[in-house]
Amino acid sequence: MDPLISYSIPIKGLRDGIHQFDYQIDRSFFDHFENSPIGESDIQLQLTLEKRTGLYILDFSFEGRIASNCDRCLSDIQLPIAGDYRLLVKVSEAAEEGEKEDEDPDVVFITPEAQKLEVAPWAYEFICLSVPMIKTYDCEDEDPRPCNEDMLDRLYAAEPQADAEEDNSPPDNPIWDELKKLNTDN
Repeated sequence: MDPLISYSIPIKGLRDGIHQFDYQIDRSFFDHFENSPIGESDIQLQLTLEKRTGLYILDFSFEGRIASNCDRCLSDIQLPIAGDYRLLVKVSEAAEEGEKEDEDPDVVFITPEAQKLEVAPWAYEFICLSVPMIKTYDCEDEDPRPCNEDMLDRLYAAEPQADAEEDNSPPDNPIWDELKKLNTDN
């Protein structure tokens, strides 16, 4: 049995209008995708599907946390993520023949004979796109604070020294002094 079967929406016979689907996404969801950058997670996904004649409008809205390492202090954190994405699914005879009608990445074409929509790959893609490049967040209000204080102390201790070095002129290097003498001997 397919473990992602709950992310398969039967569209054949679905009446026109708005339909809501709620999903709780955790590690077991991401384990089904090869080389997933996300492991432990707790994400609430709300999918709104609006069916019109020849068109499905899918609105993905999610919020939650994923396990990661802080890029500032290297501590294990629960990184908050959220996102809202829209995807258009058009019914087209051209999809049957393998023709590409449009190069818009937010539009997907399906055949009129399609029985269901597999939304798991799209949910996975949108969640991965919402993971920030720099994995830090404002954790000052958390109790206990997840930060590695020793690492932060070392990081902040190194900053003033870098500023002090910029203010001072570099020490004289005896090698350059000898080369300068060669130039003035003319």
